[in-house]
Amino acid sequence: MIKLIPSYEFLLTTLSLILIAGYSSAQIKQQGVIPQPRKITKGVGAFIFSDITTINLVDHVNAENFAFFRRYLKSVSGDSLLFNSKKLFSDISISIDTLQIPQEEGYRLTVRPRQIIITGHDEAGIFYALQSLMQLIRTTNGKAAVQACTVDDYPRFAYRGMLLDVSRHFFAADDIKKWIDMLALYKINTFHWHLTDDQGWRIEIKKYPLLQSISAYRDETIIGHKRDSPHLFDGKRYGGYYTQQEVKAIVKYATDRHITIIPEIEMPGHALAALAAYPQLGCTGGTYKTATYWGIFDDVYCAGNDETFTFLQNVLDEVLPLFPSKYIHIGGDECPKTKWKTCPKCQKRIKDEHLKDEHELQSYFIGRMEKYLNSKGRQIIGWDEILEGGLTPGATVMSWTGEEGGIAAAKQHHNAIMTPEKYVYLDYYQSLYPGEPITAGGYTPLSKVYNYEPLTKELSGDEAKYIKGVQANAWSEYLPSPARAERQLFPRMLALAEVAWSAKENKDYDGFLRRLRYEQPMLKKLNINAAYTFDEITDNVSETADHQVSIGLTTTLPNSRIMYTTDGSIPGLYSKWYSKALTITHSGTLKAAVFSHGKLAGRIYEKGFRIHKAIGKTVTLANQPQGAYNPGDTFGLVNGVFGSKLYNDGQWYGFNGNDLDAVVDLGSVQTISQLGINILKYHWQKMWEPTLLTFEVSADGKNYTEVYRQTEFKANGINTVKADIKPTQARYVRLKGINKDIIPPGEYIAGAKAWLLVDEIVVN
Repeated sequence: MIKLIPSYEFLLTTLSLILIAGYSSAQIKQQGVIPQPRKITKGVGAFIFSDITTINLVDHVNAENFAFFRRYLKSVSGDSLLFNSKKLFSDISISIDTLQIPQEEGYRLTVRPRQIIITGHDEAGIFYALQSLMQLIRTTNGKAAVQACTVDDYPRFAYRGMLLDVSRHFFAADDIKKWIDMLALYKINTFHWHLTDDQGWRIEIKKYPLLQSISAYRDETIIGHKRDSPHLFDGKRYGGYYTQQEVKAIVKYATDRHITIIPEIEMPGHALAALAAYPQLGCTGGTYKTATYWGIFDDVYCAGNDETFTFLQNVLDEVLPLFPSKYIHIGGDECPKTKWKTCPKCQKRIKDEHLKDEHELQSYFIGRMEKYLNSKGRQIIGWDEILEGGLTPGATVMSWTGEEGGIAAAKQHHNAIMTPEKYVYLDYYQSLYPGEPITAGGYTPLSKVYNYEPLTKELSGDEAKYIKGVQANAWSEYLPSPARAERQLFPRMLALAEVAWSAKENKDYDGFLRRLRYEQPMLKKLNINAAYTFDEITDNVSETADHQVSIGLTTTLPNSRIMYTTDGSIPGLYSKWYSKALTITHSGTLKAAVFSHGKLAGRIYEKGFRIHKAIGKTVTLANQPQGAYNPGDTFGLVNGVFGSKLYNDGQWYGFNGNDLDAVVDLGSVQTISQLGINILKYHWQKMWEPTLLTFEVSADGKNYTEVYRQTEFKANGINTVKADIKPTQARYVRLKGINKDIIPPGEYIAGAKAWLLVDEIVVN
């Protein structure tokens, strides 16, 4: 018996098969959604959009959910979606069903050749289903189609955020809206808007007009990096602010996309811009100027002056009506206590309130502002420094200096959001290639962001529930334009989105990269200036069993080869093919490149080596390196690789307030005629040269003879110490570097401990 198919259905089926035939099997495998859904099942056939495709909104689902989706569909195919509430059958059917989809923000997306069905737990769930649908659209011959599939999905964390600092560099309202669209597309639901800082006040406060005319502008802006010395400036007045009407429009724009905007009004530190307009709020009364370079400044709000609290309360009274968010971020970080220690009003406050010291004074300041916000029905979020002196009920900690703040808060049963700079700071470098544009420092490649796990092993199951989510931060010191900002934000925000949304067991970096490569046409269509450096060569320098230097090279680009040279020439298709780790036995430069389908893919990789007598030898340290400058073993001091001036490559060893005291065992008595080490000096980064550096040698490891000393290190940056000594028989070499200890008055961050950074002990 032959079944007759109605002509309309026949045409749909035929066109569906034609379109699916247009996909290669590799495309179907790679195509997917970012962030990775809980479950996605591929079907047979495809749904094809047309200019008569209709939508039926069941139970009065909000049509605003479709604005972004309809605009994108129009851009890729020219098709418009028609709302239809009368026909029994619509091409796209939308409904809310909390019983069928019990998880908040969850959804089910079912794509069939003749119909798309979306069921959401709530409006947000429907919106996120549409974002997934948007990513699944592919165009063939001008037709937009979606492969048949079923997606069941809901988020892992309730808080999924991104911070954007607009104080150091100001971004227009249209740029903010564009990025909000991108956050929404990848299911980020919180935009943390850092509005005030030393370098600019960016929100209109009508009661205080000088915030607009003075605090919103600086006289000029530093050129280059803060670490440079002397500082150079562009001589151009810079600034701007958002009117309250602009803020309202942006908040509504975000709300329509299920994004909550949390404003940050920084206090009690990072206040220099505000003090420039209202100097009576500072401890000394001025004169103050809006900062023209980046960093931490001693001039902060006076905690002993009641006018300070009146000012901040009045500011918040204008801020709160603009932002319906439950939370208000009040900063609380990086507040030097220098001026408080000598301020009569602050010292009187300490005495009157029976406080122990200036740290408790900061806790008093935060607590007082928190009580005020609580009286207005709001809760505070603060950086992890607000833990000092104890948290009050309802306070949420944003853990940025590491994970310790979030862990401590969770153990005290306080909510916390993980945002550790080591893993999720987007103003850090995403590649170690020398051609990268200047940025703050650090190194958070795409893989590091993707592999971050917010729930640490230190937390029990009951404690882990207080970790409400994760956030990436983009500080804008080195983001002078929207294009530069986008290059830092994307694609790393896509990786953060998967950390925040996807089930831990569903995460797969290789799979993420496949989907990301497939996502590139969409990002280009949306005019996003994303960085595509993630497939470039990365390396691993290690020690062989016989104490030589080995280097492994890796690329994540499929169907590619790494070609390399060791003679200084540029690698080509006929250079040596890299197949396994290389043992480095001679000084020189290794260059390598990735080739795909016979063409160069990406930039040329390069690394220099200097082989000497101390390579792979045992190094004993009296004091252990600290923080980000502790590579974990001592091999980096004798691996032939010199640390870069960016100090983010894992080669530098840092001692915070402690001395360098290192002994190298050469294994046997040998003739020594040259000794060396690199010292990193950047006073603007708290990196100070030693007050004294000495080299000593010994044949027995007990009796040492000093053979060289140095007290001057003139270069701002890497100081290469090269000590030519009289040929001496020795087995042990001892280096002593006396730390500056406390940064002296008049210098940047005076009173803090100095860092002593060293790398590569050279013996010849």
